[in-house]
Amino acid sequence: MRGKDGEDMRKEVVMPRVGMQIMTATVEKWHKNVGDMVEEREPLLIISSSMGKVELCSLLSGRLTEVVVGESEETEVGSVIAWIE
Repeated sequence: MRGKDGEDMRKEVVMPRVGMQIMTATVEKWHKNVGDMVEEREPLLIISSSMGKVELCSLLSGRLTEVVVGESEETEVGSVIAWIE
């Protein structure tokens, strides 16, 4: 979705770095579905890496509009895993 000035209103959710040597992580479980509202600091998903499992909280508030990386999928640190509007 675009705002009045044509700017994309969506904000990206990226796979965080969970350790200095970790370059990839796997999405274990999404706590929210596309269309759900998300509050800042609310648990959003669980990821796993060679260091173990970590529950991640949202850094944004809004509606989860797209999940790019599904459950059981591995992706690189820094890649977009979802969009919140």
